[in-house]
Amino acid sequence: MDHVHMVIVIPPRYAVARVVQYIKSQSPKALKAKFPFLQEAYFSRGGIWSRGYCVSCIGLDEKEILAYVEHQEKEDKGQLQLAF
Repeated sequence: MDHVHMVIVIPPRYAVARVVQYIKSQSPKALKAKFPFLQEAYFSRGGIWSRGYCVSCIGLDEKEILAYVEHQEKEDKGQLQLAF
């Protein structure tokens, strides 16, 4: 299953759910414009985003979080890659 890892700094005045909602509502148009093949691959099946999401707020510093995301990228190298 396709998934995305994001490292985002969200100021306390913003609700995490609203930020995720904004990303999920605004990104499809930009993705379709930049990568037309996504129309056939994902948008014809009801969209690119699932209904849920997972958020983790942990006490790691930024370097540790970025190292984790980079490690996940290496782990995912064996999966199907999109040709950009």
